[in-house]
Amino acid sequence: MKMLFACELGNQPVQKAIDDYWDLFEPDSEGREFSDFLVRGTMKNLAAIDDAIKSVSIHWKISRMACVDRNLLRLAAFELFHMDEIPKRVTLNEAIEIAKSYGAEDSWAFINGILDKLAGEVE
Repeated sequence: MKMLFACELGNQPVQKAIDDYWDLFEPDSEGREFSDFLVRGTMKNLAAIDDAIKSVSIHWKISRMACVDRNLLRLAAFELFHMDEIPKRVTLNEAIEIAKSYGAEDSWAFINGILDKLAGEVE
């Protein structure tokens, strides 16, 4: 999520955001390959992901969502739509926990509502 945040607010290319994150925060992380896959996949499918989020967020324009919430929704939506090996409940629970740590006080409920609708669209 932090890498996606850097891409959007820092206006950084994907690879630079990825490289900077690992250099600055977690140079020895074991989850690097998986994380990089998630970020690249999310950015590659950004238009379709945003369209899916827009379709279920009735009273919210994606541009008006908090940047943390928006990028967390994008990341989780990529997992829901493109990573069948991850159970939907796991994706939703992880996103909710991240929202509790990085989002506003009620971000977790907003994230849960949007992702629950998206998860219902996944076969």
